[in-house]
Amino acid sequence: MQIRNKFQVVIIGGGPIGIACALEAKKKGLSYIILEKGCLVNSLYHYPTNMTFFSTSEKLELDNIPFISNNPKPGKREALEYYRRIATNNEVNINLFEKVIDVKSENDIHTVVTSKNEYKAENVIVATGFYDIPNHLGVPGEELPKVSHYYNDPHYYATQKTIVVGASNSAVDAALEIYRKGGDVTMVVRKPEIGERVKYWVRPDIINRIEEGSINAYFNSSIKEIKENEVTIETPEGEQSIANDFVLLLTGYRPNFGFLQDIGIKLSDDGRKIPFYDEDTMETNIPGCYLAGVICGGVETHKWFIENSRVHAKMIMEHIGSPKSEKVK
Repeated sequence: MQIRNKFQVVIIGGGPIGIACALEAKKKGLSYIILEKGCLVNSLYHYPTNMTFFSTSEKLELDNIPFISNNPKPGKREALEYYRRIATNNEVNINLFEKVIDVKSENDIHTVVTSKNEYKAENVIVATGFYDIPNHLGVPGEELPKVSHYYNDPHYYATQKTIVVGASNSAVDAALEIYRKGGDVTMVVRKPEIGERVKYWVRPDIINRIEEGSINAYFNSSIKEIKENEVTIETPEGEQSIANDFVLLLTGYRPNFGFLQDIGIKLSDDGRKIPFYDEDTMETNIPGCYLAGVICGGVETHKWFIENSRVHAKMIMEHIGSPKSEKVK
């Protein structure tokens, strides 16, 4: 296995926050590399085709580089173009399609083991997000080919009977888009109503479609079993079976907690699994190992976004660039 040169900073994750960390490292004159297991901004690439951000374009900007959007709320394609241009125009040092397998820390040096190489680093930043691991329901039939935890394009479900499980932004967007492409949509929602965090310009739309009967909805309900041609659900009125072609389990995603624990980062034991880190420096319990972005929230993935975690990059680089004596507390 080839051993690459030692870097001052290795950044794990090539999403917007990983790129922000790279830009700050470059400004500090630090040698760095981003390691990304997929394509550039991989999670964003796998978002639904017609996804629109909750944030306005200026709140998604990195390093004060203007993000010009055709609409007040930019879409997926515009964001891909923006972050790609930042990476290419700034010649960001990034290795794509190279998965980090392990990080071994000893004597202030971190050995980063990937699917292709090994790297030595004085500092490591974990900015891996949370979109790669879906929350499974654990019900019979969840492994069937007609079941997916990800949604891409509504055309695929045109004229089909599709059950959408969940009531978050992703579930609501999918239900509305599939309905408008001629799909027969039924929502199964664990709570008594559509989530309060649903985008404010979308929530009235889904509520109206449900009230008029265009989209069926079962509230305070859950999936019991998924079969080839039907789905059994538990409702307040008892068990019901619904004819079905496809099931979208859009019940959220979570960070790779196993990876964090394997490399030695402590997690809270209160069920929230919030990683340990210093709120002033973003340094974890492992000296020289930092967290950035949504991964800082544990299972509470709604707490950190691009717009409020961009600052992590500057906080981390300020700490890395400070004299060693100032890091000792």
